[in-house]
Amino acid sequence: MNRRHFLYRMGGAAVGGLTLSSLGFPARGMGLLRPGASGVKIGAISYSFREIPSSAEQILEYMVELGLDTVELIGSPAEEYAGAPPAPRFPRNWRELSDDERAAFRAARDEADKEARAWRLKAPMDKFEALGKAYRDAGVHIDILKLGNPGWTDEEINYAFRAARAVGARGISFEISNEAGERMGPFATKHELVTGMHNHTQVADEDFSFDIPLSYSPFNMINLDIGHYVAGLGTSPIPVIEKYHDRITHLHLKDRRSPDNGAENVPWGEGDTPIGETLRFLRDKEYPIPAMIELEYPVPEGSSVMEEMKKCVAYCKDALS
Repeated sequence: MNRRHFLYRMGGAAVGGLTLSSLGFPARGMGLLRPGASGVKIGAISYSFREIPSSAEQILEYMVELGLDTVELIGSPAEEYAGAPPAPRFPRNWRELSDDERAAFRAARDEADKEARAWRLKAPMDKFEALGKAYRDAGVHIDILKLGNPGWTDEEINYAFRAARAVGARGISFEISNEAGERMGPFATKHELVTGMHNHTQVADEDFSFDIPLSYSPFNMINLDIGHYVAGLGTSPIPVIEKYHDRITHLHLKDRRSPDNGAENVPWGEGDTPIGETLRFLRDKEYPIPAMIELEYPVPEGSSVMEEMKKCVAYCKDALS
């Protein structure tokens, strides 16, 4: 591992008291793989559980049931655990709502956002510390906290990084853009925690570049979603992983079809995303990049979120066996 790679990964480890495995380094003999096998770290983003009850406590139960020891935790359940006012849940039947119903939801969400902003400015960190400990005691590490965005005030952004450090995470994640990299980079440098900037299909835009948002801080990094990448460009994400391997916090694993095939989210193995090849590439290169399962395809009739998540876990195991 070169010095630059080490410095990027270590970030605020000395300050935050994190372990090497929590920073994404291979954990030999842990997680899904047999002792002595490659240390590819497989986890999940808690967004995968959005269609079932998903408090912070319930998410932990799901992770334990799945046998996964690494999670990218969505901010809302973490904040609610810490005492934040509950936010209205996004309606599962959004497409079926009338214009008036959608307007009412947006108004309720805006009001909840105001209450949350006021709470964040005085939020104590002890509850976040307790949350991180509860997860670690159960054998699950909160690797990334998906909390904060460039539209927040300076005080709120500082709060997001403080909360991430309190739960023991390497940093926070949000959507990638040049503006986001410029806005959030100085805060990442100040707190010495990483940002995982998540892509969608904008990677296909003519003027898109990973380099610009990365340039604003050595702690600005990429949360590469390989499914969205394939749906945008129709090409393998592996060359991007190789090029930016020391600037990638973690991957999102999902199977999407290429643009020529409709770009849909589909059950794993039915799309054009090289999930297995990507995992084996991480293994063979020994890149310390966690790979997070993201269940985004529609749950088939007669199945369940947890059944489909178990299929995804098995897919990863088979790909690496």
